[in-house]
Amino acid sequence: MRGESSRQRLLSAAIDELVTHGELEVAAVARRAGLSVGLPYRYFGTRSGLISAVLADFHDRLHAEVMELRFEGAHWLDRERARLVAWVNFLYDDPLTPIALGRGTGDGESATIALSHLHRAIAMGARNLAAGQRDGDLPADRDPGLLAAAILGGIHTTVVSAMTSTPRPERSTLIEQLFMFVAGAVGRPGFVPSGGNG
Repeated sequence: MRGESSRQRLLSAAIDELVTHGELEVAAVARRAGLSVGLPYRYFGTRSGLISAVLADFHDRLHAEVMELRFEGAHWLDRERARLVAWVNFLYDDPLTPIALGRGTGDGESATIALSHLHRAIAMGARNLAAGQRDGDLPADRDPGLLAAAILGGIHTTVVSAMTSTPRPERSTLIEQLFMFVAGAVGRPGFVPSGGNG
């Protein structure tokens, strides 16, 4: 219990360091956490290990709060619009987003972490799309795996562009643009959501 508390303090301090300074020094993280300088190495092994843990934590939270949830709605696109609202809100509210999805950390392992989580999201997206096809909400003439990769790639690129724009687009604008993209990609352009999901 105590070890998990120290590990979490170090992760929080590392996030603060990355957000504040755009880089990560292990000694600064330990000072910020109020722990000994050697403790980050005990939990994470190396600076790269600490950065990887921070990025894995970001992606795990994104999956738990957005990707793995089942949203309410009468139609597949109603549910996915609700997911887009949650997704954009998560990314706009999390201060680590520009680093985790945009400029990176300058560490080679960051790309490996991001790629691993992208493959996980594509697999989940493919299952979700296949379910929409089975339910008759989506045309069955598209390969769910390729379609999931195309949609997630498009969303990722759009979000990175939005997060690095000055000023950032309004959340509602980004959500509507992403929704039109998704609806077109799945073969339902012009779909009108049945409820107000944000």
